Amino acid sequence: MTQYNYQDQYEQTAHAYPQQPQHQQPQQPQQSAALAGQFAQRFQLLAGNIERVIRGKHEAIELALICLFAEGHLLIEDVPGTGKTTLARSLAASVDAEWRRIQFTPDLLPSDITGVSIFNQAHQKFEFHQGPVFANIVLADEINRASPKTQAALLEVMEERRVTVDAEPHPVPRPFLVVATQNPVDMDGTYPLPEAQLDRFLMKISVGYPDHASEVEVLKGGPTGPQVERLPVVARATDVAGMIDFASRIHVADPVYDYIVGLCGATRTSPHLRLGASPRGSLALLRAARVKAAAAGRHYVVPEDVKALAVPVLAHRLILTPEAELREVGAASALGEILAGMPVPQAA
Repeated sequence: MTQYNYQDQYEQTAHAYPQQPQHQQPQQPQQSAALAGQFAQRFQLLAGNIERVIRGKHEAIELALICLFAEGHLLIEDVPGTGKTTLARSLAASVDAEWRRIQFTPDLLPSDITGVSIFNQAHQKFEFHQGPVFANIVLADEINRASPKTQAALLEVMEERRVTVDAEPHPVPRPFLVVATQNPVDMDGTYPLPEAQLDRFLMKISVGYPDHASEVEVLKGGPTGPQVERLPVVARATDVAGMIDFASRIHVADPVYDYIVGLCGATRTSPHLRLGASPRGSLALLRAARVKAAAAGRHYVVPEDVKALAVPVLAHRLILTPEAELREVGAASALGEILAGMPVPQAA
C-alpha cells in the first residue's frame, strides 16, 4: 500500500493554506494545531450538551454536528418515538441562533415554507414576507408527509442558500442547516423523497432505539430530567460561523483526494448499483471528513476520517439494481464491499 505522511505534507504546504485572506499571514502548523484543539473542545461541549437530553446516541449527535459545521443538511429517518425531533431541537437549543420548525402535512404549500409577496397598498408595491425557512436552523418535521411539490420548495435554498420569489433572490442567514425527519417510506401517508432531493442532504442517519441502560436513565429522569427547553446555550451563531470557516481550511493530502475520488468512482461501476455517487457526493464526503478531522483535534485529514463517514454521506445517494434488490443487498452493504476492497493509503 502507499506510504504517506499526511502531517509532514501539511507542514510543507502550509504557505498554500486554502481560503486564506490575502491581507493575513498564512497560519503556521502550530497555530492550526492549536485552533484544531479549540475546535475539538467546542465540538465536544456541544455534543455533551445535547447528550443531556439524547442519551446513548453519541454517534448520531456527532454526525449531526458534523453536518452543521460542514454546512450540509441532515436527514433523519426512523420509526416514531426514537428522538428524531428531540435531537434536532436539542441541537438548535444549544446554539444561540434563530431556528424554526415546519410541520410538513399533505396540505402544506410551498409558499408556507419560502414566504410570499404581498401587495402593500400604502406603498403601492409588493413586499416579500419571509417564510420559516429564513432561519439558521430549520427543522423540517416529517418531510415525507408533504406533497412532492412542497418538498421541492426546499431544493433551491438547500443548495444555493437563497430563495427566489418573483425573480428576486433572498439569501438565508449563515450558518444555515436543514434538519429533516421522516418516517420509513413503507408507512401509510408518506411521499418518498426523489433522488434529486436526497442528494441535497449531506447525510442520512438513523437514531435507533436506545440501549437498556440509556432507556432506564430516560425513565428515571421522567418529567424532572433534562429537557430541551432547559438546555443552556453553549455556542453563538458567530462561533459556529468561525468554526465552519476553520473546518473548510483543514488540510487534505493528495492521496486522500485520490481515495475519495476512487471510492466514489467505484460506486459508479459496482454491479450492485444502478446509480453511483455524483461529484456532489465526493464534495460532501470531503467537507464532512474535514470537520471530523477538526473534531478529533487534527489540522489534517486521514483516510480513516473518510471511511468512517462514507456510509452516512454516500449510501442514500446510491440506487440499487433490480437484481440487488431481489437479493436484499442494501446500499450500505454494497458500499461496505467497496470500502473493503479498496486499498487505503497508509501514513509513513
